[in-house]
Amino acid sequence: MTRYLYLTRHGDATPGGGLTDAGRRQATLLGERLGDVPLAAVHHGPLPRAAETARLVGERLPGVPLAESRAAGDYVPHVPVRQDLPEEYADGFLEFVGRFPEDERRDGPALAREAVELFTGPAAQTRHELVVTHNFLIGWLVRAAMDAPDWRWLGVNHCNAALTVIRYAPGRPPSVLFFNDMAHLPAELRWTGFPPELRL
Repeated sequence: MTRYLYLTRHGDATPGGGLTDAGRRQATLLGERLGDVPLAAVHHGPLPRAAETARLVGERLPGVPLAESRAAGDYVPHVPVRQDLPEEYADGFLEFVGRFPEDERRDGPALAREAVELFTGPAAQTRHELVVTHNFLIGWLVRAAMDAPDWRWLGVNHCNAALTVIRYAPGRPPSVLFFNDMAHLPAELRWTGFPPELRL
């Protein structure tokens, strides 16, 4: 049967890891938007910004269980090697990935495989699930749905509390139904880490 995977990045967060006032508002508005969706579960990563976002979304979804998952966490899902990258991007991408701690680069690919096993593909019965996670995992899952090269999770940017939906139906390739949808957020809350002049 068909699985509908709803993906969102945590709300805007403080340097300390919790949500800002704007992040809490983003999460609340996302929960309101999802109020009529027959969600079976909300999965979230272990970091405070994801857990708090999931809790606030969950407050608008009575009876929907919340479950913490390391696979929904913040990690590098794939470490590219130079020969797999287009030459014009290789230096920049390798430098970017190299900034992350060695343990994140070492452990991330196994967590990414676990995320694919847990959250993607057709289900035993029609199922709607939300994963509250981080930018990198959303990029990885969208890349996988589009059959793009492994390195192409790089450069996929997702706004805080925006919504992406991927459909997994038997006998059909995955379909990205929505990507980075922010219809539930007012203009001042549409944010992806870019400078203010690039907020759309």
